[in-house]
Amino acid sequence: MDQRLLPTAPVGSYPQPDWLIDRAQLLGHGPPRVRARDIWRIPEGHLEAAQDDATILAVRDMERAGLDIVTDGEIRRESYSNRFATALDGVDIDTPGEVINRSGGKTLVPRVVGPIRRVRPVQVRDVEFLRSITDKAIKMTVPGPFTLSVQVVDEHYGDEEALAMAYADAVGEEVRELFAAGADIVQLDEPWMQARPEQAKRFAVKAINRALAGATGVTAVHMCFGYANMVKDKPSGYSFLPELEATEADQISIEAAQPRLDLSILETLGSKTIMVGVLDMADADAETPETVAERIRAALQHVPPERVIVAPDCGMKYLSRELAFAKLSAMVEGAEIVRREISA
Repeated sequence: MDQRLLPTAPVGSYPQPDWLIDRAQLLGHGPPRVRARDIWRIPEGHLEAAQDDATILAVRDMERAGLDIVTDGEIRRESYSNRFATALDGVDIDTPGEVINRSGGKTLVPRVVGPIRRVRPVQVRDVEFLRSITDKAIKMTVPGPFTLSVQVVDEHYGDEEALAMAYADAVGEEVRELFAAGADIVQLDEPWMQARPEQAKRFAVKAINRALAGATGVTAVHMCFGYANMVKDKPSGYSFLPELEATEADQISIEAAQPRLDLSILETLGSKTIMVGVLDMADADAETPETVAERIRAALQHVPPERVIVAPDCGMKYLSRELAFAKLSAMVEGAEIVRREISA
């Protein structure tokens, strides 16, 4: 992996091409928890090949922008979580339940009707394909066990913590196989810890540590306030963040640009490398490199540069490809400005 100062990385997703997905369908509802086959423009028999081609385009954009670490852009996913969540045994996605989402509306979700089990690899081929098309350090993202446990209707366990631990076992099996398949970094996406802080304080760290047990590479946890196109008014502080110092994760990924986060809270994560969000996903214009540099400098008031990774606030799935590329390019240039300052 690239060991240079202030490496640049995506959080996870990159825009899917309009020839691959129906963007109006994608934007028409929140991130799906059950399947959303209606977003794909390509027939099932050709879909995987089309997703392979779109993944290559996404990775080439990341390389061209100059990122040090790349992902597969989550091109094969309808949402960050449902590709994994709907592949597990013990869930019913054909007759879903309903929960209240982070915006206060109702969302269809899987019903847990039996023991949660991972019966097959879910994203292992994704890692193998990504490894075959780039020489960069690669990261794969997986929904975290806490977030998975609150995106369902539980009709089996009857206990929130037991449900989260069952998901942790399934996620852990996947994490270990993703590293075996060539991933350099595996990141657990856990946005719902911010939305459910009281539950999170009871068992989220325990579930994360169970999922990361036996990991053989660099591990990360991402937490945000929700996609910018769906959540406009964001608090300037996290309701759950210092607690992540107790996780086994090597890196913590946080959203900082859009909410204008008080970065002093990063001092509570003294043993972690911090992926600092410096790109505002709600801003319809690309940041300038100097804006990015200023946001990096602000983070360096609280975290030494050796423990900072420069990243967007969140996934870029809902942006246009042109805007996403422009933002990533500015991010890379902004990081280089600060590197020069440090070396001088």
